[in-house]
Amino acid sequence: MAPSYPIPPSAGATVPISTPTSAPIPVPASASAPPSSILTRTQRFIEENQRLILLGCAVLAASGAGYYLYSRSGDKPGPSSPGGASAAKKKNKKSKKKGGAKDDGKFLRGQGDQGPLVEEIKKPASASASSTTEKDKVDEKKEAQVEDANAHLADVPDETALKALSDSERNTLGATLKDRGNKLYSKKDFKRAVEWCVVLPAFDQSRPAAGYPSAGMDQTLTGPHLTRRSYTKAIEVSIRKDAVFFSNRAACYTNFSPPEYEKCVADCDEALKLDHTYVKALKRRATALENLGRDEEAVRDFTATTIIERFQDEAAAASVERCLKKLAQKKAKEILETREPKLPSPTFISSYLAAFRPHDKPALPASPSQGDQTLMLAFDALAAADYNHAVSFVNEAIEQGVSWKEGQAEAHNLRGTFKFLIGDSLGAKADLEKSLDLVPSFVQSWVKIASVHMELGDAASAFGDFEAAIRHNADDPDIYYHRGQVYFIMQEYQKAIDDYTKSTALDGGFIFTHVQMAVAQYKMGNVGASMAAFRRILKMFPDRGEPSNYYGELLLDQQKFQESVERFDRSLELDKNRRPRNVLPLVNKSLAIFQWKQDIGAAEALCKEALEIDPDCDVAVATLAQLSLQQGKIDEAIEWFEKSGKLARTEGELMNSITYEHASRAQQSFLKNYPEFAERLSQVAQAM
Repeated sequence: MAPSYPIPPSAGATVPISTPTSAPIPVPASASAPPSSILTRTQRFIEENQRLILLGCAVLAASGAGYYLYSRSGDKPGPSSPGGASAAKKKNKKSKKKGGAKDDGKFLRGQGDQGPLVEEIKKPASASASSTTEKDKVDEKKEAQVEDANAHLADVPDETALKALSDSERNTLGATLKDRGNKLYSKKDFKRAVEWCVVLPAFDQSRPAAGYPSAGMDQTLTGPHLTRRSYTKAIEVSIRKDAVFFSNRAACYTNFSPPEYEKCVADCDEALKLDHTYVKALKRRATALENLGRDEEAVRDFTATTIIERFQDEAAAASVERCLKKLAQKKAKEILETREPKLPSPTFISSYLAAFRPHDKPALPASPSQGDQTLMLAFDALAAADYNHAVSFVNEAIEQGVSWKEGQAEAHNLRGTFKFLIGDSLGAKADLEKSLDLVPSFVQSWVKIASVHMELGDAASAFGDFEAAIRHNADDPDIYYHRGQVYFIMQEYQKAIDDYTKSTALDGGFIFTHVQMAVAQYKMGNVGASMAAFRRILKMFPDRGEPSNYYGELLLDQQKFQESVERFDRSLELDKNRRPRNVLPLVNKSLAIFQWKQDIGAAEALCKEALEIDPDCDVAVATLAQLSLQQGKIDEAIEWFEKSGKLARTEGELMNSITYEHASRAQQSFLKNYPEFAERLSQVAQAM
């Protein structure tokens, strides 16, 4: 999964490294990027524990509840349908031995020995062979076809005879009809399996319709047209309703051309009322719901299938992911089209800005305009970390008109920066291009537009931007630092180190170049060299909290929990007067405490402390969502995921939040509908 933007120094080989405090280079859609932020760490935690998305409540084991998996093989009847299909098959075989269609009297009771309900209509005995007309021959041929086509319903009694059957006999007959429907289904004769239609020879009322069932038996008799049903008749004949009947008919509906998914859903609803753990019906309903575009409900059913089948059904698990992706894409698009632009958290913004070496604000012209003065207010607000006012002032300055070219380039650079931070990449691109039109040598605008191109998935243009920046000023260390960040996220660590080395040679006083180089060494497996580099960095910048935080992440990755916690505490102490405060060491400490001592309460408290300082800290929110799932607090987890979605800066981040939210909702629905499986979920969670 692509790391969240901006890209921080990141160390962990096993545990993703946190704190977006350095270079703001996003990942192109095609890039395979290493985890590199707390948010990414949280996302990777989810990826590595995908089943916990479905198992958050597993820790709430239902004591003594036990569970019962209602398993089925093929379409064999379950415990609720004794006898069922297999019994009916045996009865059929026995019946055939005794004389075929006449049976033993059970199916045809009340009809004497007339035989099948639909049989060939005989001519009167007195009629001579020579008097047979061509019309009679055609009629006889059609009637023979009718008898053939009606074979699977031949021994169904009429309404009067049906009432005379015992409940047991009706149930057995229903199972037999179901088996016949199965045979039609296996022959891909889906229409007849559900609704079989034939055209009978024309006849008048005076002609006896011997052998044809009376009206009212689930048939439509209009003129020569007779409509019958196989699975439907099995449902209507049986006293005891079997989930298999409805599920099988639902399967037929999905094979119609075009498929009738609404009818499939309705039949699966009925099947699941009779047997709520009938996996075939769950799968069929899920597939139909997906085809109807009802992805949220499809996720619910595919999730239930996955859990009931002990996570052994890979197709169902893949279907959960597929439907979640479609659902997230749809909802993310709807949200982005309607929501108001919003700046990310102060922690995020300060991390982005810290990735650039500071430069002096432009000097005002001799006779400044109103727009010029407003632009100065924007820079003052930026220096004071008053980001909302900085945005307002720079927008006003551009509207009022900035009088000199360099000032205009600075204004568009600043506005483009804030557009990028709120996730408006195209708007940012337009402003940064305007800045470069005004002052082509403005290196920072080249570097920032490279970041925009990376987020838009255009790596080639990003590298072209860096080359353009080098042509204008080959000695600007920011160019090499940020290009190194691009190489880093593309996992080309040696090229990244080469660029970091070049940047450091031009300016050795920028802390993040040193940190990122040490992290790249760690990623390459040079653990000793990386740790030694961090110890040097701690001595070089003794009053800065960032090195202790990053060093703590390396220690956490090596499961040196106590030392890592000490480093996070040191980072917090050094930066306690920083404005805005860097709350990410609190979240790192939360994760360390959780991994070290499994102390979820302490971990939650640290994340909530971070949110008291920075209410919009997305990584704290994402971590709290996961901690809630760990405790089985699904309702709380859903609330945190909803909040995470509101804080998401890009479409990708928003889709992640929506995905996790609806996966949790599916889990919540499962435990509500299948409380008897709480113990199983607990067992699976413990095994993981």
